[in-house]
Amino acid sequence: MRGIGIYTYNLCFLGFGNVNRTLVRLLEDRADELRDRHGIAFRITGVASRRLGWIADSAGLDPTAVCGAGAPAREKSEADPNLRAGNTAEKTVREWLAAARADVLFEATSLNVKDGEPAVDHIRAALEHGAHAITANKGPIVHAYRELRDLAAARGKRFLFESTVMDGVPIFSLFDQLPAIHLQGFHGILNSTTNVILGEMENGLTFDEALKKAQELGVAETDATHDIDGWDAAVKTAALITVLMDVPVRLEDIEREGIRDLTPQALRNARRDGWPFKLVCRAQRVGDSVKASVAPQKVLGTSPMGKISSTSSYIHFETDIFPGLAITEENPGLYATAYGLLADFVRAME
Repeated sequence: MRGIGIYTYNLCFLGFGNVNRTLVRLLEDRADELRDRHGIAFRITGVASRRLGWIADSAGLDPTAVCGAGAPAREKSEADPNLRAGNTAEKTVREWLAAARADVLFEATSLNVKDGEPAVDHIRAALEHGAHAITANKGPIVHAYRELRDLAAARGKRFLFESTVMDGVPIFSLFDQLPAIHLQGFHGILNSTTNVILGEMENGLTFDEALKKAQELGVAETDATHDIDGWDAAVKTAALITVLMDVPVRLEDIEREGIRDLTPQALRNARRDGWPFKLVCRAQRVGDSVKASVAPQKVLGTSPMGKISSTSSYIHFETDIFPGLAITEENPGLYATAYGLLADFVRAME
């Protein structure tokens, strides 16, 4: 926790693709505001990825070089002789965190639907090292939320994950501001890739053509299986259930159907009739358990879900106090996801 005055935190970035690179730029852009309004200063002391290897310098790395095409150019400090810029030899995450003297880990590696690894191990290592752990990876929430939550509490650190669902929209932190409220269920559209594909198919493209266009737009990955078959939406649904409804749920317990079987003709007909198809996530409390599903469904075109298009998202919560509490996110970019990580950083320092 921060004491009187301004404290400089050592930041480490594990997984250095678009999200963490954008976060570095956002942190630099907001550096004055973080210092003046929140009393937070920072230095980047660690970057790790498959391409760069394990890079650490407790004296600080050059942010411009960090975001450049190559490895950071700053020379290593005397205190960290084992980790050099550009070194691709395997080093454990624990050695790396120690060499970087990490205060905060930003974890943004790829999702592993099966067991959440290695992200779970990364976060566990950060908390045991004594660093706050902030992630954009949904896997650890679904597969190890309670363990990591309790470990963070025991170590006096924070485990935060606002960017895992709807980018940087404050969904999880919203419910932190709603004490003693009981969430009964929710429904929404949480996967933008399928939303884009369905929209393009309504406009006459084949499935393959629509997928290619989504990939060209940078919305879909080269391997978009997780999106197309509903895994991404199911993991997000499981994360919301696990955290907000406090009910552990296995992915196999969520009824899941993707969009592969939908045809352009069926989609055009549904849109013409005013009931377009959307990939809808649903969860409803039933006794002590929760019934959940992800599947293509027809929704009324004039309803909030029916109006969601392109990369926008929507979630509608049902609580015992507020019968309907909805959030719409319109066409977010990478900065929205990065902002969720930055906001979690500020929350961790409170």
